[in-house]
Amino acid sequence: MPEGDSVHKLARRLDRDLLGREVARSDLRVPALATRDLAGRTVLAHVTHGKHLLTRFSGDVTLHSHLLMDGEWSVTRPGKRLPARLLPHVRVVLELATGSTAWGIRLHQLDLVSTGDEHRLVGHLGPDPLREDWDPAEAVRRLRADPGVPLVSALLDQTRMAGLGNLWANELAFLTGVSPWTPVGDVDVERLVERAARALRHSALVPGAYQVTTGSSRRGEDHWVSGRQRRPCLRCGTTVLMVDDLPQDPANRRTWWCPHCQPGPGPETRRPTVGR
Repeated sequence: MPEGDSVHKLARRLDRDLLGREVARSDLRVPALATRDLAGRTVLAHVTHGKHLLTRFSGDVTLHSHLLMDGEWSVTRPGKRLPARLLPHVRVVLELATGSTAWGIRLHQLDLVSTGDEHRLVGHLGPDPLREDWDPAEAVRRLRADPGVPLVSALLDQTRMAGLGNLWANELAFLTGVSPWTPVGDVDVERLVERAARALRHSALVPGAYQVTTGSSRRGEDHWVSGRQRRPCLRCGTTVLMVDDLPQDPANRRTWWCPHCQPGPGPETRRPTVGR
């Protein structure tokens, strides 16, 4: 699923295909943007903040997109089209003067704003380790602001530290050696932030390291706990457990943990965070 490292890698791939290219025709297939036209504008940059992608065009225009769980961008070469099964899910079409086409697929959030107004869309986000303005001290401060919040919920909160999704929240809880539901105030937050930043950068920037948390890219051995329910822990052999998410509750996602390597509160301590 898309996380901060996923979107960063996507931005660099889109740079290779779109940067400096002029848009010959655009089609924004969402009602709020249906009459807007990007034709004649040049793609200047792809900037990320957490899981948000900001595509900047000449003329002080930014297209904001969020992949959520299943969104994606694809680029086809001149004369090529997307598979027919994907066409009903297309939300953005950018035909370039070179003949290539960029397709935004299953994009659930789309906005078009002045580049100077990007803060209206991403200003609420916490520090992002993949940005040049990364501020670890601010991330620590935000994570400590509510010390009773469960560790995984705090890591998933993009207003505290941007870019960590469910995979990283679960893996970081394991690497910290505590239950996912341990209050964040009970852990060494400075070390947690340092480890999270290092892991996200390694995943995004090192070839072959994408979302490999164990050091081994062998199938079934690339994660410590995520996706490993009913399988033995790679460290101690105890069966890895999993609890499903609380419906429509972004702070209580599906969670994996090793009960031996990660002592502390169990999922029975979860409290809904929506509808309160």
